[in-house]
Amino acid sequence: MTIITKKAIRRRTILRGAGAALALPFLDAMAPALSAAAKPAKRFGAVYVPNGIMMQNWTPKTEGAAFELSPTLQPLAPFRERLLVLSGLNCIPPPDAVDNAHPKASTRFLTDVPPKYTRGTADLRAGTSMDQIAAKEIGHQTQLASLEVGLESSESAGTCSSGFSCAYTSTISWRTPTTPLPMEHDPRVVFERMFGDSGSTDGNARRARMRADASILDSVIQKIGRLEKEFGAGDRAKLSEYFEAIRDVERRIQKSEQQHATELPAMEHPAGVPVKFDDYAKLMYDLIALAYQGDMTRIFTFMIGREQSGRTFPEFGIPDAHHAISHHQNDPVRLGKLAKVNAYHITLFTRLLEKLKATPDGDGSILDNSIMIYGSGMSNGNAHDPKNLPIVVLGGGNGQIKGGRHIQYPKDTPLANLHLTVLDMLGVHIDHIGDSSGEFKELSGLV
Repeated sequence: MTIITKKAIRRRTILRGAGAALALPFLDAMAPALSAAAKPAKRFGAVYVPNGIMMQNWTPKTEGAAFELSPTLQPLAPFRERLLVLSGLNCIPPPDAVDNAHPKASTRFLTDVPPKYTRGTADLRAGTSMDQIAAKEIGHQTQLASLEVGLESSESAGTCSSGFSCAYTSTISWRTPTTPLPMEHDPRVVFERMFGDSGSTDGNARRARMRADASILDSVIQKIGRLEKEFGAGDRAKLSEYFEAIRDVERRIQKSEQQHATELPAMEHPAGVPVKFDDYAKLMYDLIALAYQGDMTRIFTFMIGREQSGRTFPEFGIPDAHHAISHHQNDPVRLGKLAKVNAYHITLFTRLLEKLKATPDGDGSILDNSIMIYGSGMSNGNAHDPKNLPIVVLGGGNGQIKGGRHIQYPKDTPLANLHLTVLDMLGVHIDHIGDSSGEFKELSGLV
């Protein structure tokens, strides 16, 4: 229950110190005086998996609320009430003469527009992605209009698939039809974008703070004292948890930097990137959770890997490159390896879901007030198939989504219809995006 006080501190209270800017999470003391609590913010996120999915292990066998979770989706069982599995969605661009399956997959995932064939970066063209359409409308309400992160280098120079520019396979977020946004892969850079004072670009000061092993909180934490008299016990506990989460993430980044400084060549492993992939992914998901918790942004995009990713997974016995096993040619051994990788990616994603579910927000949790799309721009990677895409939606959408269901759409239903529907739920009303043909009323469970 929200406690209404006679005075209320501003919702966008930001504490500033030496080289730091810290937004506070939503507190009871921020509720408008003598009125009902402010409505929780609407949030959107997209998590992208490259190279397709082993669909036999992904798609539930039955439709409706009584469906059984497939083997790959089993880790999502604790979030079933906030889960929608959507089957039958397609992302089929007009036919062309160039085999550009991988650039199509990542580029169309949120833009619904096929990439223009170009080898360099001077003549790129796709469409404005739905996350950036939303950011233009609601991004001004937060410190960062949007946050774009990934687990592989965002380097986009040169050519990749079939001679297409690597920019197409390295991002899912496009600010304009000609401006792809890079996915930042260094946790230190993400952390400082969130908590560093954007008014300072002094590299020497940044390095000095890193050498001193000091917390970015140290310069602002004392400023909270003057506000504490307006906080109840619940607010103080919430702040304590929030600050400790920030310190924990910061300590893990510092530890990674120390490991790389002593153990690994700096040129091969950028500072701030943990050695173990598991630690790396969890750290990035924790940064996203903090960004939501502190209302630093309400929109994120996250690429687990870029299209044609050659990442290997020796930590659970798969030394093969991800892209190579996605071209399984129906070989049972390769299919088994691909299934393990797919399930592993889902398991990593639950790290974010757990944190958002455990974080209060209004009368529910941040997960209740978010909409997240998880999936890939192709289904069967062996066939580069853009039909029947693997798509799940997580979150309650501020009460607009009824979860716990598997919905099977008719053949040739555009993925763009989902994007149009989600934008409307976020309060961003447009007539169409890409090849959309209408909204999905089924997500609310009212039809």
